Amino acid sequence: MIEIQNVTKVYETREGSHTALKGVSMTINDGDIFGIIGESGAGKSTLVRCINMLEAPTSGAILIDGEDITKHSNKQLNEDRAGIGMIFQNFSLFQQRTVLKNVTYPLEIHGTDKATAEARAMELLKVVGLEGKEQRYPSELSGGQQQRVAIARALANRPKIMLCDEATSALDSRTTIQILDLLQQINRDLGVTMVVITHALAVAEQICNRIVVLDDGLIVEEGETADVFANPQADITRELLGHKRISSTLTEAPAVGPQGSMPLGGRDFPGEQHRMRAMGGI
Repeated sequence: MIEIQNVTKVYETREGSHTALKGVSMTINDGDIFGIIGESGAGKSTLVRCINMLEAPTSGAILIDGEDITKHSNKQLNEDRAGIGMIFQNFSLFQQRTVLKNVTYPLEIHGTDKATAEARAMELLKVVGLEGKEQRYPSELSGGQQQRVAIARALANRPKIMLCDEATSALDSRTTIQILDLLQQINRDLGVTMVVITHALAVAEQICNRIVVLDDGLIVEEGETADVFANPQADITRELLGHKRISSTLTEAPAVGPQGSMPLGGRDFPGEQHRMRAMGGI
């Protein structure tokens, strides 16, 4: 179980203080596929980075199975992160490493011997449907295949929790459906609790059993996904539902770039150090 208790996150900038999260509290139960939705700038990505302590909350507590990880040492946090997989919108694969070596990376940095690490990687590549592509490089794969590699890598240390930060936003609509099906299969077969950060209502509708809606760093709505969508209470939820009709979003293919992926535009992604920390490397 993940318990987020009154979490606030304040950033100090040249222009002054910016409060990205304002006393956020929620409970994510074991086995949930839990959605955090909202517009750009609502605080979604900040919240997910607080969950695995890539960003330390300014105040509040993050409890995982009853332990407040905000009080853990750096060494303890590295151990915590081994149990929390993370996948990003832009895949964050190492371009100079093969598919196999990308998946073994989290195991290598935790001291797993080569034979055991490669056996685990081969097992996971079968789970995500990439058998036979072990020696390919990321540049040789489609966007959907690259995200499958990222999912396999996130599962390497047998995590109990997986954080998905806009994991399908760089994919075309058909590939999005395939990746969401895979995530549901992993949740069902491996019992991994998932936290899905998305601005796409169709993603939340397809995959999440419970959701919260964030607006300007505040939770403005929460509940069972079907209930929230059927009877939205917050203005921002009604606005989101009005701007994107749920039934049509996944069937309207976005403009795609090379290898079936959308251009990433100007979105601000975590840097290399944050990505390595998310995989337990720092």
